[in-house]
Amino acid sequence: MKAYLSRRYRFSASHRLHSESFTAEQNRTIFGKCNNPFGHGHNYVVQVTMSGQVDPATGMVCNLAELDAFAQINLLSLFDHANLNTLTIFEAIVPSTENLARVIYQIFRDFPAAHLENIHVEETNNNFFDYDGDRDTYIGSRL
Repeated sequence: MKAYLSRRYRFSASHRLHSESFTAEQNRTIFGKCNNPFGHGHNYVVQVTMSGQVDPATGMVCNLAELDAFAQINLLSLFDHANLNTLTIFEAIVPSTENLARVIYQIFRDFPAAHLENIHVEETNNNFFDYDGDRDTYIGSRL
């Protein structure tokens, strides 16, 4: 029996939306207030959805303690209270929340105990993004 498990993680991080391929005026026009040279921060909420067969012995898709430990090491220790622009992973890409969702997907794809279905990232109460790399789809909302 296949089941789905969703788990939420929270972290605070800052970023500046800026592309070296644009002029200063283009950056201001495209990214608006998010192009502030000093950056700005968010309290992100990440929802990870995993799937797998329910283990008959444990009744679980995967051990939550193992998933939480994986998230602590590979997600929270990297991003919590970080300036995303300074991280190597964002050297060549704008640290937009769309790209953040893609990066987080790549991280959780390596969790061995279950299959990653989807990453959902809430940037604000009005902005949220979903990424499903297996189907190479991206769904976002900026309300």
